[in-house]
Amino acid sequence: MLTADRSTMITKITGRVVHAAGDAATLAAGPFEYEVLIPEFARRRLSGAIGEEASLHTIEYLEGDPTRGKLTPRLVGFTAAVEREFFDMFCSVDGVGVRKALRAMVRPVEELAVMIEEQDAKGLATLPGIGPATAERIIAKLRRKAAKFALLVGRKEKPLGDVTNDLLSEAFEILRTLGHSDADARRLIDGVVTGGKKKFKDVEALLHAVYEQRND
Repeated sequence: MLTADRSTMITKITGRVVHAAGDAATLAAGPFEYEVLIPEFARRRLSGAIGEEASLHTIEYLEGDPTRGKLTPRLVGFTAAVEREFFDMFCSVDGVGVRKALRAMVRPVEELAVMIEEQDAKGLATLPGIGPATAERIIAKLRRKAAKFALLVGRKEKPLGDVTNDLLSEAFEILRTLGHSDADARRLIDGVVTGGKKKFKDVEALLHAVYEQRND
């Protein structure tokens, strides 16, 4: 895993998206502009948000050769904290460093996690910089750790329009993970929260109401 001292790291940046192309995004936060390295799936999201405010959950590390005294501080960023956690885990595989992991993550984290969980070495080997041998190492080390990410990531990836409450956002993303389209997930949630007559203590209670409604 990455070995930087987390107690001194920049762990989150919120600012206006100035630029998002290639392997980096630039965020303007106060008087500063931060260049943050990002994977391709994050670039696709941020490229549609130029000029808007966004948050990136970041990891700080030093890049270069310490034996030559040439180290450059870098930031790597993700649109959700759980994606950062997955990336950190991904980098723990022998032969997968920060730059290789960034190149490889052209697909959303949940899709990568599903490939690992299902031991899809052929699919993993098609990722940039990941050949058959590295794919097998990834599966061997991460297979038992991937389920969490396959089920939970990406719940807050995109704006939800009129569904803005954290609880509703979480339920929306769970329904998407379960195979519902955006429109269907929104319709199901609207069906149980319209009018605000019923309060839900947690996401499980909300989802229970959603599926009770479907069975009526």
